[in-house]
Amino acid sequence: MKSFFSLLPLILLMSILLSACDAESPVAVESTPVFATSELSGGETTVFDASSHAFSTPAPNLSASAFEKHLEGDVEFEANFVTAPAEVNPGLGPIYNNISCINCHSRDGRGRPPKVDEKFVSMLFRLSLPKPADAIDGQPPIPVPGFGTQLNNRAIFGTAPEGKIKIDYTEQTLTTADGTRVHLRYPNYTFTETYQPLPEEVELSPRVAPSVFGLGLLEAIPEDTILAYADEADANGDGISGKPNYVWDVVEQRYTLGRFGWKANQPTLLQQVAAAYHDDMGLTTSLFMTENSAGQSQLTAHDATPEISDEILEVVTFYVQTLAVPARRNVDDPQVKQGEVLFAKAQCASCHVPTLRTGVLAGVPSVSNQTIQPFTDMLLHDMGPDLADNRSDFRANGREWRTPPLWGIGLVRRVNGHTNFLHDGRARDLMEAILWHGGEAAASRQAVEQMSKEERDALIAFLESL
Repeated sequence: MKSFFSLLPLILLMSILLSACDAESPVAVESTPVFATSELSGGETTVFDASSHAFSTPAPNLSASAFEKHLEGDVEFEANFVTAPAEVNPGLGPIYNNISCINCHSRDGRGRPPKVDEKFVSMLFRLSLPKPADAIDGQPPIPVPGFGTQLNNRAIFGTAPEGKIKIDYTEQTLTTADGTRVHLRYPNYTFTETYQPLPEEVELSPRVAPSVFGLGLLEAIPEDTILAYADEADANGDGISGKPNYVWDVVEQRYTLGRFGWKANQPTLLQQVAAAYHDDMGLTTSLFMTENSAGQSQLTAHDATPEISDEILEVVTFYVQTLAVPARRNVDDPQVKQGEVLFAKAQCASCHVPTLRTGVLAGVPSVSNQTIQPFTDMLLHDMGPDLADNRSDFRANGREWRTPPLWGIGLVRRVNGHTNFLHDGRARDLMEAILWHGGEAAASRQAVEQMSKEERDALIAFLESL
C-alpha cells in the first residue's frame, strides 16, 4: 500500500508541474499540429512520472476523501486470497487463475505470455461453443459444459484444475519494401491434462491482462461520442467500419454499450471488476453469486453470502477509475514529430483516435469533463485472419477486437519489464505489433511496410512518446 505521507511530495510536485501547463495549448508539430495533442494525456489526471510506478499513481486532482478511498481500493487490489475457512481474505476458488488483482496486472500494467517453462501468471483463455447458424445477433458466448467460459488452470487442494495450456510458436518472416526482414511469431496452443475432455468444436481466445490505468476516463466518455465514430457499413468508403458492442449489464438488466475488455464485452468497470473476481479468482459478489465451478462434479456447497462485499467491490472499482495517466514525453523531439506525421499519413488515427472529451461520471468528478489523448475509438474492428481468435463475444465476431488505447505504451518496458503487445502478447515489440495488423488496418500496415527505416524508426519514436 502506498501511504499518504510517502506520496505527498510526489503529489505536491505534480501539482506544481500541472499548474505550469496549459491543457488547452497544443504542442506544435512542424508548423501545423497534426493531432493538437499535449503532454496531458489524461487531462487533469495526468502525472509526470516516467518511472516504474508510472501506471500506479493516483490521479493528482483527487479530493482528500477521494484520495483516501483510492488508497483503500489499492489495498484491496493487492490483497491475496486464500482457501476458506480463513480469517483474512477467504473464498479462493475452488478453481481459479490467480490469487489477486495485482498478480495479473503487475504495477497496474500489462501482462504477457509465459516464457518457456514458466507458469501462467498474467494470461488466460476464454472458452465457448460455436453459436448456431440461426443465433440472434449479439447473443452472449455459449458456455462449454463442465468448463464455463474461461479455463481455470489452478485449483485449491482436493480439486482438479480444469486443465493446462502449452504454447509454442511458428516463426514467419516479412520483408519490407526497403529489404528489412522482420521476424514474426504465430502462437499455437495445446490443452493438456483437462479434468474431462473438451469438445472438439471448442472456441478458444487467449488474453493477456491489459493495463488498468486511465479506465475511469474511458468510462466517462459519452456514449454518443463513441457512436459518432461508428461506421459499421463503411458509408464513407474509407475501409474503416468500426462498430459498437452491446453487452448484458447485470445491474441494469439490459443490453448496453460495451467498453472494457479485449472485445468490449463489459459495460462498466463495476461489472468488469466483479467479473474478474468471479472468473479469475473464483470469488462471488452480489453481481455474480454462482461459483465459477458451477456445473462441475467437483462443485462444493456455497454459502449465499457474497465472498466479496459490495464495499470492497466499490473501492476496487474506484481505485481503477482514479489511477492517473502518465504524461507524454519528448513531444518537441524532431523524430517524434516526424513519427506523428507518419502516424496520421498511414491513417492509424482512423481507429486510434487521438483526442476525446469525457462527460460526467457519477461519483468520480476527477475524470469528468476532461480532454484526453487515449488514442482509441472504443469500437470493434475487423483485424483480419491472422489476429482472429474465431470466437464471438456478443456482437464481436471472431475477427474483431476493440481498439486498445495507446497512452502509456512507451512505458511498458520500464513498468513491466517486457514489450509484448497485442491481445495474446505474440508481438515482441511495437513494429511486430503493427505488422500483424490486417483486415481494416491492412492499408495502414502496408503503408508502414513501404516506409524507409528512418521513417519506421520515427513512427516507433512517436509511439514510445505516448
